[in-house]
Amino acid sequence: MIPAVEAHINLTALTHNLARVRKIASNSKVMAVIKANAYGHGMLQVAKALAAADAFAVARLHEAVQLRQAGINNEIAVLEGFSNSAELKDFAHYDLQAVVHQPSQIELLRRNQLEKPIQVWLKIDSGMHRMGVAPETVPACWKVLQKIESVSTLRLMTHLASADDRCSDQTQQQLDVFKRATAGIQAETSIANSAGILGWPQTHSDWVRPGIMLYGVSPFLDGWGVDEGLELVMSLTSRLIAVSHFKQGDAIGYGASWRCPENMPIGVVSCGYGDGYPRHAVPGTLVMVNGIPTPLLGRVSMDTICVDLRQQPDAEVGDPVLLWGESMPVEEIAQSATTIPYEILCSVTQRVQFQYIT
Repeated sequence: MIPAVEAHINLTALTHNLARVRKIASNSKVMAVIKANAYGHGMLQVAKALAAADAFAVARLHEAVQLRQAGINNEIAVLEGFSNSAELKDFAHYDLQAVVHQPSQIELLRRNQLEKPIQVWLKIDSGMHRMGVAPETVPACWKVLQKIESVSTLRLMTHLASADDRCSDQTQQQLDVFKRATAGIQAETSIANSAGILGWPQTHSDWVRPGIMLYGVSPFLDGWGVDEGLELVMSLTSRLIAVSHFKQGDAIGYGASWRCPENMPIGVVSCGYGDGYPRHAVPGTLVMVNGIPTPLLGRVSMDTICVDLRQQPDAEVGDPVLLWGESMPVEEIAQSATTIPYEILCSVTQRVQFQYIT
């Protein structure tokens, strides 16, 4: 049985992108971010391919436990940290690093005796205002954490809110806040995400945390991953399952929102939002049919999209379709759907067949 939709994951491209991180941030250790199922690429497979990374980062405890239970021995940091004593004990049991971003977490560490001390990252809110302790409280938090027996290595972290905009002043402002808040503290630090790595060399510190760039996608508001020397890791493919001819004025798809401007052939591709293709992709969004750019027509359905075959009237059922990949950047699809590549990659669903290529 031939799968209707396949995601081809190029593991060689993944290791190329890691090497690109190391070249750009040559004096930093690399914490590879593989949260959210490695941005939709398959967390366990990606972790194995990126075994050369100095550490991994995930968002939630269960992701880290899954990695440990699969035999992944790299250092692992959990970006959301812990919320209660039971979770905290799992950090010790599975040898995980905790990001501490709330005073209540410090109190949990103080109250609980763990089977062995854990490594902690103190996260500072330098201006994103999502998670992190207030800058003015850093010296006091640091002092308390240093005295807690359940804490071994202690490091510092922040997160950049606007590094994807090369023209924004906020990144430098956040860096200044972070430096003032941590003045006098001797510890390893981590500031740069993918955009920081590529666009803001002053944010490179002891550790960098590449995410989207590992998967070959640009983190910036405009531009493509290839412009940054990256290789796209995921290609999404399908095939034509129907080819029909319609008359001028015939309506195509739900809502009759698109009508044929002339007599023309229409192809139906076996891929829709039930597979992860963005529902809000507009007519004119390109896919590649037989290697030829071909515009989408009408609305994206759960299982299918329709395409304009006027430029290739000999197209047949079974012909290959590339939804995104090396010759069709996922960034372009995201722009057409008024979203970001992160969402598109994370939205690929379980019914898509994954193929890992070395």
